[in-house]
Amino acid sequence: MRDYTKIKAWKLADDFAVAVYRITASFPTDEKYALTSQLRRAAYSISANISEGAGRRTTKDFLRFLDMAKGSANEAEYFCHLACRLNYIDDTAYITLKEQVGAVSKCLASYIRAVEKDV
Repeated sequence: MRDYTKIKAWKLADDFAVAVYRITASFPTDEKYALTSQLRRAAYSISANISEGAGRRTTKDFLRFLDMAKGSANEAEYFCHLACRLNYIDDTAYITLKEQVGAVSKCLASYIRAVEKDV
């Protein structure tokens, strides 16, 4: 068992999820069950998968959840792009979110490589 709160990628993902929740609060109400929901789910799924995987017994299981977290980060990055294209967020907010999720992805990729050495 690992303490997920000590995993840097989890901390970055948690901060990203909070930022997404704050920015999507201003999305159009007709997007509540569409893009708003999808972006929020993808954002919190990153840290949720890391924390769930950390509770798994084997390193192989942990890696599977880290891979899912990485996929969720990619999905969230696309939804941020789409939100910008639809003018739900401005370029400055998009760049900030893109940088945040990029940092999460980069950190996750490094962490995955490190954990893979234990297999």
